[in-house]
Amino acid sequence: MYIGLGIVLLVLGAIFAFDVITVDIPGIDQGALGWILLAAGVLAILLSLVMRSRTRPTGFTTTRSEQVDPASGSRIEETHVDPDRRI
Repeated sequence: MYIGLGIVLLVLGAIFAFDVITVDIPGIDQGALGWILLAAGVLAILLSLVMRSRTRPTGFTTTRSEQVDPASGSRIEETHVDPDRRI
């Protein structure tokens, strides 16, 4: 999810750091802003990859079965819950 944001920050950081476009922002050093944006882009990409590898499916799986006992005619319902099963 944050990989796209990281790429955008990398592109903007490269534009400012390597003076591709000269923009006069009073009180802000354009080169420093570019390196900060580059670092933020790398950090966003790395964090998104780390968080993606740590995700685990949440929830559980249920299996329901319903049968009618032929001898007594009563209904038998079973529900099995498996919290560890990967979805």
